[in-house]
Order: sequence, then structure tokens, then C-alpha cells
Amino acid sequence: MARLFWIFLGLAVLFLIPFLIWGGHWDWSPNETVDWLKQYGKWGWLVAFCLLMGDLFLPIPSTAVMSGLGLVYGPVWGGLIGASGSFVSGMMAYGLCRLFGERAIERLLGHEDQVRGKQLFLRYGGWLVALSRWLPLLPEVIACMAGFLRMPWMSFLVALACGTIPMAFTFAMVGHLGADNPTMSMLLSACVPPLLWWMIGKRLMRRA
Repeated sequence: MARLFWIFLGLAVLFLIPFLIWGGHWDWSPNETVDWLKQYGKWGWLVAFCLLMGDLFLPIPSTAVMSGLGLVYGPVWGGLIGASGSFVSGMMAYGLCRLFGERAIERLLGHEDQVRGKQLFLRYGGWLVALSRWLPLLPEVIACMAGFLRMPWMSFLVALACGTIPMAFTFAMVGHLGADNPTMSMLLSACVPPLLWWMIGKRLMRRA
């Protein structure tokens, strides 16, 4: 598993670099996000959607954007926009990394690590994807690893939804209510994704 670990670490460093370079420029509060979105009028939702997709490449404060969406569009539409943008970002990471051929990945990891990695994501990938969505940096890394290791696409999409939707709607609700210290949102975002995966995703995959 040594090569697998180094690939994981390399991806983490790769995604950390933009935070180190530009992190200070993107450090917004929900209120600052609202002011920024209002500059674009009726297209503010589309800007927020693109920002959440861009979280794959740039240090976008996604939770602040989701909270800002709740303030501007309410908890329902704000949650839908936030969930959609974050979901597409995860799909992009998975899809781009899945483009690597089987032979290329085997050369990179070695046959044994490739097989072990596939087994790992086949067994625990749903938990990893769902839980990672509320953590910084890890969502992109885990989604990329899932693509590299050919995690079944349906399992990935269900787990991605289980992690993304509760987080987006929770932060939209927090923004709508005007909470400045969203401690409860963090707790809900941490607890609901694995619960949903256990209730929906894992059973759905067993039937499939």
C-alpha cells in the first residue's frame, strides 16, 4: 500500500498549494459572499454554482458560499444550488481521474497496490466519499482516488449525494437564519452523510 499512500499524499499536497498561494484572497464570510453575489443581480446563483465547481481547482470557501446562498435565495433554493455545484465538482474530480487508463494506473501504483486500492474503495469507498465532503481538502483528494481506482460510478454518485446534499442544505439553513458560528451545522454535516449512506447507499448497492 506504500505507493497508494504516496499518491494520496501527493494529491493532498497538490490541492493544498492553491490554499497556500491564494487562500487569503478567498477568505470570505457569508455576509461578504452575499455582497459579492448581489453584484451579479439575477445571475448571482450561476456565479455561486461556478464558484462551487471551481472549488476543485481554487481555494473557494464553499461553506461560506453555501451560507451566502441561504441568505440570498432561502434554505430550499440556496440548498439546491449549493448541492448542485458541490456535486458537479465531485463528479468532475472523479471523471477526470477515471480518464487515466488501467495500464497507466497500474504502472503508477503497481499491480498489488492497484488491486488493494480497488478492494479498499469497493468496500469502504462509500463511507470515505460521504464523510469527506464536510472536511477541508479531503473531498477533492478522495474523489480523485475514487476515480483512479475505478470505484463503481453508481456507488460514487450515491455516496457523493449522501455527503453533499446534507452539507449544502445545512449551511444554507444556517445562512438563512443568520447564524454567525455554525457549530450545529458542522455537527449535522458530519453526522448526516454517514447515516444516509448506511440507510440508502449501502443497501442500494447491495440490491444492485
